[in-house]
Amino acid sequence: MAARSPTSTLPLSALLQVTDLSVCFNGEVEALRGVTFELERGDSLAVVGESGSGKSTLALCLAGLLQPPEASGSVRVGGRELLGAGGDELRAVRWATVALALQGAPFNPVTTIGTQVAEPLRDRLEMSRSAAHERSVELAAEVALDPLLLDRYPHQLSGGERRRAALAMALALDPDLLVLDEPTAGLDPVTRDEVVASIRRLAVERGFALLVISHDLPDASRLALRTMVLYAGEAMELGETRQVIGEPAHPYSWALVNAYPVMTTTKDLRPIRGRPPDPRAVPPGCPFHPRCTQAEEVCWQEHPGLLPARGRLVLCHFGGLKSLLSAEGVGKTFRSGGHEVRALHDVSFDLREGEAVGIIGLSGSGKSTLARILTGHLPPDSGQVMLEGKPLPTSWRGRDRQQRRRIQLVMQDPWDALSPRLTVAELVREPLDLAGGEDRKSRLVAVGEALEGVGLPSSGSFLLSRSHELSGGQLQRIALARALVTRPKLLVADEPTSMLDASEQARLLVVLRERQTEMGLGLVLISHDMAVVRKFTDRIVILDQGQRVEEGPSHTISTAPSSPTGRRLIQSASAFFVASPSTASIDDSDVSAG
Repeated sequence: MAARSPTSTLPLSALLQVTDLSVCFNGEVEALRGVTFELERGDSLAVVGESGSGKSTLALCLAGLLQPPEASGSVRVGGRELLGAGGDELRAVRWATVALALQGAPFNPVTTIGTQVAEPLRDRLEMSRSAAHERSVELAAEVALDPLLLDRYPHQLSGGERRRAALAMALALDPDLLVLDEPTAGLDPVTRDEVVASIRRLAVERGFALLVISHDLPDASRLALRTMVLYAGEAMELGETRQVIGEPAHPYSWALVNAYPVMTTTKDLRPIRGRPPDPRAVPPGCPFHPRCTQAEEVCWQEHPGLLPARGRLVLCHFGGLKSLLSAEGVGKTFRSGGHEVRALHDVSFDLREGEAVGIIGLSGSGKSTLARILTGHLPPDSGQVMLEGKPLPTSWRGRDRQQRRRIQLVMQDPWDALSPRLTVAELVREPLDLAGGEDRKSRLVAVGEALEGVGLPSSGSFLLSRSHELSGGQLQRIALARALVTRPKLLVADEPTSMLDASEQARLLVVLRERQTEMGLGLVLISHDMAVVRKFTDRIVILDQGQRVEEGPSHTISTAPSSPTGRRLIQSASAFFVASPSTASIDDSDVSAG
């Protein structure tokens, strides 16, 4: 390890202290808004978020490359204030105390890589050309870069090689704080793993503090002990990486993690609904509220603070994701002719805002009974169902009616669920007619939007059709439109695809996923088909003979279930891929005889 440069003598306080850091370009583009955090020596922090969240702007501030009037607040490195500092002081800090490797590894195209790596050594430590070259060779070896490549120009190196060269240059003066902006962006998986391994090894060997800016969540989780999630220039969540990435609390963090593809994810990708705000017009209150599934009036009226919640800091009026639906010790027994059938016994589970949970089990396991209880169509004998923190009523009187409309049921058999006497328009409009409160024109508009949302015609003769004139797939999508027309908060779908062919099943599931994302719905998907459930849900609950026998993330339950019932369901779903008897087993005599 190289000796510390003379400019790197730091007090024993926090290495990096960022306080109320804001950046506004041209007086209107708010790139950062009141960011505050600290970083100790030897500590590591990942900064993640969508493009335009302010990550790269933060990196520039940490090296003093953005100054007042654009930047305000405080950035202190080793006790030195960078905002407003003079040129000589900033020059003394850069490379020696804070080193920054920017995204894209910008190099001078007409100078060799070795000359550029040696430049800080010759300029700051006044090394001779030969000594600087010798040290450059050592640095290249440290970052696993072939020293022979130092004699080449930037365009002659691959993306991974340029990343390593930029890392070598940043480490030339043995900085106390290393800031890496998208260090693995655009690299193939093998090269990315090699670069990550080099950074982790060097952080241990040299003991520098590390701040990694990345949109790659797996790499961020491997490189940093703590993670900060940025959105619209603000910190939404800050805490230990294993919590922030593994068990996100803020609705934005949760949506960001669920949008990222990883090998253990079996469900289809789910984009974050809506779009990030224009930095010229960030909405008042919580900046995420236009895209948030749990936003209430307070969210767009008052700005929340970044406060302790669930073992980390969360910028949310509710301390993070709320529980949308909670089943607590639900039991149900049916009695007939002196006989008792226990359909459910002590079943409990939670559904968070915007989440999809699969309820799966064999026939007779109590799935449909649970669906009817969750939607208030059947009262439980024991336990209770809570919707948005309040007991779910079973009556249709007054306020009970309004609360129950927050949750809708899509039944298994559309022929049984939809009246043959009503037209398509009347079927979809009926929930609005019963609810009242809207004029006829508004209801007709809502019907059209609901039908278009599920991929059906919203005008013409189709609206006058009746159920016997339509296919099963069309009927099931009409049932879905009917459930969604009142804009519920939660949808319970009981075997919605079991009576459809594979093509219609796929079409309905795609529509259901789109509706869930765009409307911010919570979803309970009830099925006996593990192949369907694992592609659609975040968590899976397995029922067997009316009892919950297993619960966990969909990627865990669908690949390594711990219960015998889970294993049986996996085997059943996998049977489709077993090769059928091959025609190769027919011998030549059979062919010739034919």
